[in-house]
Amino acid sequence: MEKVIAKNNPRILNGVVVSTKMAKTVVVEVPRLVKHPKYGKRFVRSKRYLAHDEAGEAKLGEKVRIQETRPYSRHKNFKILS
Repeated sequence: MEKVIAKNNPRILNGVVVSTKMAKTVVVEVPRLVKHPKYGKRFVRSKRYLAHDEAGEAKLGEKVRIQETRPYSRHKNFKILS
């Protein structure tokens, strides 16, 4: 029998909505600062996440918070908080 452990602290990320062309789904780009391993300069890397938007309220260019949840589909593991 396999044990399923619930996540007590799901990840919450801040990002910007870059696409709203899918039904109930938005693409959110989340930037982060990384430090170059040799030279030490900091620069921005970003990653795109698919997030579930049940009400379809998110608009293009809007800043949103997304929370990690159970998988909604193959690539969609986040939902919009605000």
